[in-house]
Amino acid sequence: MSAHLRAYRLHVPPLLADRGIDEVIAFTVPLTVRFRGIEVREGTLLHGHEGWGEWSPFWDYDPVESASWLRAGIEGATEPVPAPRRDRIPVNVTIPVVDADRARTMAAQSSCTTAKVKVADPRSDLREDCRRVAAVREAMPAGRIRVDANGAWDVETAVRAITELDAAAEGLEYVEQPCPQVEDLARVRRRVDVPVAADESVRRAEDPVAVARAGAADLIIVKAQPLAGISRALEVIDAAGLPAVVSSALDTSIGIGLATHLAAALPHLDHACGLGTLRLFRGDVSDSPLTPVDGYLRPQRGVVDVVADDPDDDLCPRWAQRLDLTVAAWAEMERRRP
Repeated sequence: MSAHLRAYRLHVPPLLADRGIDEVIAFTVPLTVRFRGIEVREGTLLHGHEGWGEWSPFWDYDPVESASWLRAGIEGATEPVPAPRRDRIPVNVTIPVVDADRARTMAAQSSCTTAKVKVADPRSDLREDCRRVAAVREAMPAGRIRVDANGAWDVETAVRAITELDAAAEGLEYVEQPCPQVEDLARVRRRVDVPVAADESVRRAEDPVAVARAGAADLIIVKAQPLAGISRALEVIDAAGLPAVVSSALDTSIGIGLATHLAAALPHLDHACGLGTLRLFRGDVSDSPLTPVDGYLRPQRGVVDVVADDPDDDLCPRWAQRLDLTVAAWAEMERRRP
């Protein structure tokens, strides 16, 4: 067990026990850099007869949104994974908001041939973003570079920023979620030559296929936890009819392992997947974390090596209460399912 990781056993709610969950472990682990506005990753692991699933919604998600993540965790622990179509998954290195020198080093040391560079963060302006992207290009002269704006721009800002970032990269593979609204994604897509990928407009949308119907994206980013599991994610990909990039929701090795099975099951996989994010963690729930080797991961289930301690005065009550609220929301959603 990593010295950076804390893990504590929680009470298993009756509704989860009835569906085959026999153990719930809460965990917390610091990140190597600030990412998605957080410096510590927290969540839970669920155990069932098929192994381990992960439930790790972010703290700003309410019980209803967290319920989709819970469904994914239950599926991961209690249902078999789909048959694979491939035995290895190409992955990108994720470059957070760091200075150009560190970005260059992270890209060079990654063994990946694709890099995803975070941009449009409040801590970084467009000039700094361009320097970061250019540094990654220096480290990957023949590689692919994609950027992720997390919906930070309006249409005019997006068009200008994409043009400058495309020049700095000497050609972007795509830009991920430049604007928050589907209609704005469509406007940007009509005005730039760089392909547009939708992330938040898929995983946080009431209708994850709306972005495809609106002609607002060239490809979609798919994450198993937010989309309620592998089965539902495959349905969304099929309905959207667009190329898909399977990515992490900043998961541990358990979530990453299940995501590799989602990527392995896709009919087509034309882009590197965003599943190399364990490099952003200072520890993991496994002594054998699922990190890329020569730019690839193999489809596998993550293994939990942590030994859960007695309940923690701070960590456990917060997660126990959140779990109870989310289980209630999930049960209501299941009751209403046709």
